[in-house]
This record gives sequence, C-alpha cells and structure tokens, in this order.
Amino acid sequence: MRQQQTRLIVVTGLSGSGKSIALNVLEDVGFNCIDNLPVSLFETFVAELDSHSSEAYQRTAIGIDARVPGAQLGKVPALVQQLREQGIECEIVFLEADNDILMQRFSETRRRHPLTDGNKDLEAAIALERELLAPLRDAAGLRVNTSHTNLHELRDIIRSRVADRASGQLSLMIKSFGFKHGMPRNADFIFDMRCLPNPHWHPELRPLTGRDQAVAEFLEQDQKVHQMFEQVSAFLSHWVPCFESEGRSYLTIAIGCTGGQHRSVYMAEKLKAHFEAQGRQTLCSHRELS
Repeated sequence: MRQQQTRLIVVTGLSGSGKSIALNVLEDVGFNCIDNLPVSLFETFVAELDSHSSEAYQRTAIGIDARVPGAQLGKVPALVQQLREQGIECEIVFLEADNDILMQRFSETRRRHPLTDGNKDLEAAIALERELLAPLRDAAGLRVNTSHTNLHELRDIIRSRVADRASGQLSLMIKSFGFKHGMPRNADFIFDMRCLPNPHWHPELRPLTGRDQAVAEFLEQDQKVHQMFEQVSAFLSHWVPCFESEGRSYLTIAIGCTGGQHRSVYMAEKLKAHFEAQGRQTLCSHRELS
C-alpha cells in the first residue's frame, strides 16, 4: 500500500517566462518531470503513476504549454479538479511576464516563439498565447510573474514555495513593497502601512531598513504600529485557515509603504515571525531591498 499521497504539479505559462527552469528545479529535487504532455494522455498518465509501486512516482510534475490545441487546454482545470476528488494532490503553477519583457527575451535569445508563423508576428503570438492559456492561469494556485525575477530568484521561488511545501499544507508568502514603485502582482491581500510614522524623515534612520533594530524601536514607540500589527495578524490568523480548508495551496500577503524600505519591511518580518510561531511554513521577501 502507498505510504504517501501522490502529488502532481502542472507547470504551465507563457513561453519565455521560465517554465523549463521551473521543471528543472523540480527535477533536481526529486520530481519526475515530463514536458509538453498531450492533454489527451493526462488521465491515462495519472492513472499509471498513481498505481505505480515505486515511491519515485509519488512526486511528479508535467509541463503543459500553448503548443497543445486550445480545446484541450480548456479541459485541464476540470481534469485537475477531478484528480483532487480522487485523492491526488494536484496543483497548477502558472508562470508569466509582461509583454515587453517577453519580447526582449525572445529578441536576446533569437529563439522563435512557438505560435509565430507567416501571419503572426511575435507580439500577436504572445497575445494569442495569453488567450489560449487563460483557463490555466485563472485556475492556478500559484502565479509567478518573472518580469523582474532573475534566474536564481526564480529557482528559489520554485524550490521554497513549490518543491519544499509539505503535502496538504498552505504555503504563505509575505511580501513587502513600495507603492511608489507600483503595486505587486498576484497578491491575495494588500495592506497599506503608509498611515504609520515614517522613519524616512529621520536622517539617522533613512539609510536603514525595517530589519534594523533602530527602525523597529522607532516604530514601536507609536501605539498605532502595535494596533496595526494586532489587527492585521488577527485578521489573517482568522482567515488563512479558511483558505486552507478550501484546498488552497498558496497565499500571498503584500505589505506596502511608500518606498518599501522601512514600515512595510518591519511589518512583513513581524507577521512572518507571528505565523512561524503558529507552526506555519512562512516565507518573506522584500521587493525593494533586492
């Protein structure tokens, strides 16, 4: 009898956004990976791996992209849900990037986009690919925008959020950012810290970050900071288990301030410590500090 639940990860996304890198990372940590599996073979393949006696097949990742006929792509979310109902832990990870970044990447590598032909240039091919993959993007448990993510950062994201996630456990990401640099993509909740006292206006604190003790001591002098932490942590502590009970595998919490250096970093780190104390797998990243 199988000792562990079968885990299947569907890795998909726009060409040039890093799907092959994600599959390589999963393969490196012990997943059996198959790229460009026809959807028509999806169910047959899963039935085979689920009945296979080897533990090596308990963790499998398959890559699906827009080379699959559009009608078949639309069937994937229903198939994933069906597999979940059969007791197979199945999730979709979707990789994407902004159009200008994708066009730059294809230009630099001089690779041909798989959907270009005599009637479609690169820009039209990317637009068509977005349309074809929309059902998978909407059904994805984790969406990663790699526009401003380098190779090493993408590998870390896939390794920490996907490969190392314990079976059946929600992966919680808390991310700080600066509003003046734009809103974060694909966050499930966004909390605004701009109403809190700003260390930026104190010359001795300006070059520091929310990770520094001097900044923490400055912020903790104000009662509003304590109230904000207590109310945000209470809200999330109440609702995160509800998302988990509904089968969510990933949740991203974005914490913002003006520049993304002091208040948001401080609050993100405090929330990370709060959830780690509850025994939750919690990751923390600081967009403006990288």
